[in-house]
Formats: sequence, structure tokens, C-alpha cells
Amino acid sequence: MSSFDPQKITEIHRHLHSHLPPEPALRVKAIESLLVEKGLVDPKAVDTWIEAYTEDIGPKRGAQIVARAWLDADFKALLMKDATAAVNDMGLQGQATGHLHAVENTDAVHNLVVCTLCSCYPFGILGMAPAWYKAAEYRARSVRDPRGVLTEFGVTLGDKVAVKVWDSTAELRYMVVPQRPAGTDGWDQEALAKLVTRNSMIGTDRDLSKGVA
Repeated sequence: MSSFDPQKITEIHRHLHSHLPPEPALRVKAIESLLVEKGLVDPKAVDTWIEAYTEDIGPKRGAQIVARAWLDADFKALLMKDATAAVNDMGLQGQATGHLHAVENTDAVHNLVVCTLCSCYPFGILGMAPAWYKAAEYRARSVRDPRGVLTEFGVTLGDKVAVKVWDSTAELRYMVVPQRPAGTDGWDQEALAKLVTRNSMIGTDRDLSKGVA
């Protein structure tokens, strides 16, 4: 007769569940499977949509905008004056870019973007919003304790650096133009764009020199 080891069973259960997607992902997958089964959704269309947002529409678009601003003074002036027009000039207009405002990091200022009401976000150029951006804790603490939030993201600012928090809405959304890292003179737009992170365009990343050899 086999013996029952509750500790071993618990370990097996934990091991099996460690390989499963989180519950929200399972729900989404279940809904997707049901829609596909009923012929309401083409799975290839879903794959194409996901690929577009992760590989094309995602933060790579925003990175190209930032990189061009680093290289082209006239484009940067347009971006800071009318970000929507600048995005349209690059042919990158899309969802949630119609009311866009760009804010620039400097040696004296660091910008942080949040949406305190929900999760308004220019996903047409930054890709899908990260889960933490939509979390109630981030939305509340970014306004109340922005330096504390930044510290948790690994961004430590001196006392002489002011922090400006920008609250996105359905009518006005923001993107941060991070500072160009030193040691990138002579780099072309493609090389510069690879340094730009999604978080740096939200404001939870500041130092982009990590990618400079």
C-alpha cells in the first residue's frame, strides 16, 4: 500500500503551478479559445496583433522618436512644441497619440508620468502599458512620493534634481524625452534608438548609459 506524504504532494502542486501562466493570463486564453471555437476570432489575427505591439508598434516607435530628437534640433523643437505633429511627421500616428505632450529630462529636472484615474497611456508609440503602470499603488504613490517610487525602480536623484509628475488623461497624454547618454557622438538614429527603454519614456528609468560600450 502506497504512503501519503502531504509535504511531497504540496511540493508537486507548487512545482506544477509554477509552470502555469498567472490567473489573468489563463482567463484571457480561455476567452480567446472560446472566441476562436465559435469562429468569432481568427487566431492568426490575434498573433499578428500581438506581434505588432511587441515588435513594431511597441516602445520601438517611441525610441525612434527620441533618437531623432537627439539628432535633429528642428525635429526636437517641433516635438516639444507639438508632439502630435512630430509623431505624425514620422508617420507613426496611432492609437492614443492624438493628444500627446513631450516633456524633457535635464540635469536639473526629472519627469515622471502617471495616470491617477485609470491607465491612460500613449500605447501607439510606447506599446502595451506595463502592469505596474496600471496598479493602484503606482498611481497613488507617484503623486504622493515620487522620489520613493523612483528609488524602487533604481533611480536615485540628488537633492538638486527636481521631480515633475505629469498626470495623463484621456484628453492629454505624456511621454518623457530622456537625456542622451554621453559617449554617443557619431551614433546614427538606429543605434541611439536601441538605448531608449520604455521605462525611460515613462520616467521610471533615467540613466541610459548602460548600453554605451
